[in-house]
Amino acid sequence: MRIGLIAPPWLPVPPPAYGGTEAVLDNLARGLLARGHDVRLFTIGESTSPVHIRSLYAAAVEPIGAGIPAAAHVLAAYGELSDADIIHDHTVLGPLIAARRGPGSPPVVTTNHLPFTAITRRIFAETARHAAIVAISRAQARSAGGIPIAAVIHHGIDLDVYKPGPGGGGYVLFVGRMCADKGVHRAVRVAKRAGRKLVIAAKIRDQDEKSYFEQDVRPLLSADDDVPAEQPLPQRLELLGHAEALLNPINWPEPFGLVMAEALASATPVLAFPRGAAPEIVDHGKTGYLCRDEDEMVKAIGAAARLDRDQCRAAAERRFSMHRMVADYERLYQAILATGGVTSRAWRAGLTA
Repeated sequence: MRIGLIAPPWLPVPPPAYGGTEAVLDNLARGLLARGHDVRLFTIGESTSPVHIRSLYAAAVEPIGAGIPAAAHVLAAYGELSDADIIHDHTVLGPLIAARRGPGSPPVVTTNHLPFTAITRRIFAETARHAAIVAISRAQARSAGGIPIAAVIHHGIDLDVYKPGPGGGGYVLFVGRMCADKGVHRAVRVAKRAGRKLVIAAKIRDQDEKSYFEQDVRPLLSADDDVPAEQPLPQRLELLGHAEALLNPINWPEPFGLVMAEALASATPVLAFPRGAAPEIVDHGKTGYLCRDEDEMVKAIGAAARLDRDQCRAAAERRFSMHRMVADYERLYQAILATGGVTSRAWRAGLTA
């Protein structure tokens, strides 16, 4: 198949540090290439994924979310990928533009990396008229509000990169963006109450991230605490492999939560609040604990050390590998092409049966 992938214009693929969508896209692109497909990735010029790269912008667009540059990006993408057999779009705006291209255009798949909200449901309801929508967890799909979901496909990670680690580092770990929804302040409180060192590997680039850190996180830190910092992949792998547990006290319905799968692949248990997709990733009492509140998470830190780290790795191999994700998307592409790209209600019902 000639498969066109469209990335948002905000970060390279793969990302140099933080960037969940871009990391997933790189895994998908490399996995499809390994299965013999002709993969063309429309992204930014800084991207280094080992497939055919096409771009409008040489470097990342700033600020993230800027509407006019994003519109130009996806317009160029659909023009460049017009000879693909199928287009898999990972932007929100792109599939709306694709609807205007008329007969003869490649069928479109779009993965929703965001929560379904009152605003995004309006967009995806229109998108569903002509494109297949993929949810990245069952929890996210349940919140779609009647929007037809063609498939639920969990993210997959490269298990040759995320290798099992021994733990024993004497710390618990937070990895993610510096924001209230991710619960960095709660992770600090939990670690301090449990008497554990907390390492915070967090993206702190945008002004809202800096403000949240200064107002809500820094006051909780002591002079002996390490300063939170964003970590590139090699350092992040080292931190994940030696952590006693990953703390993920999220306060929002996170559609997936890639870092939890990365921790499991590193053989590290996950302690999370049961929001969003967390119950689909963490096997309570086996690969981590789903905690109702901070009190339970404090108690679970000690229990996590007694969990079998091999079970964590085995769960990642069984459910969150890059190869499983690629095979799931490949089946979806084939099902769409087998119907000539028709996106009728009956077709979508067949895919989700």
